[in-house]
Amino acid sequence: MMNLIFLGPPGAGKGTVSQRFIEDVNIPQISTGDLLRSAVKAGSALGLEAKGYMDSGELVPDNLVIGLLQERIAKDDCQSGFILDGFPRTIPQAEALEAANVKIDKVINFDLEDDVIIKRLSGRRIHKATGKIYNVNPGGIPAVPADMNPDELLQRDDDKPEAIANRLVVYRNQTEPLVAFYEKRGLLATVDANNDLPPIIIALNDILGL
Repeated sequence: MMNLIFLGPPGAGKGTVSQRFIEDVNIPQISTGDLLRSAVKAGSALGLEAKGYMDSGELVPDNLVIGLLQERIAKDDCQSGFILDGFPRTIPQAEALEAANVKIDKVINFDLEDDVIIKRLSGRRIHKATGKIYNVNPGGIPAVPADMNPDELLQRDDDKPEAIANRLVVYRNQTEPLVAFYEKRGLLATVDANNDLPPIIIALNDILGL
């Protein structure tokens, strides 16, 4: 069993690392957004309840999200473990996970300085025609194809430096306290997210004894 939480600020590469890592360990990555969308699409009792909150623009209550999570991790593909990406976001959510007896084996904290995050995220661009994401920074991943016209790319408002700075304030205030929370429980390991992907995967494998 390898039940993991990937923790870290926006732009730290948690999603990219997850997608690469799950190829090796064959466990699913579970994000709150995907969880809610799947439950609503499936039309389950909890999914319909969540849809009511989402349709009215309200936040889905933590106990409902955890109920959906418990349903999800009971499925066959989670029997060897899972990666939670984007949940919990707050101390109360982490405490609710514990109260629901959702066992976590390790919490991986992807550490990255704010100025690096702002530079990294502000380089993101969306291809208007396909929705694919590229990065215009030198060495950015994925790189913009050499034959692509810059006019085909769009920068989202929430990828502009001032918006990213605001997102980081929210992260530092609400989510970063989870670092100390899980460190006290002996579950935390920190990875330098300023590295390229291969060294991060190697560090992750070392932490998990793979």
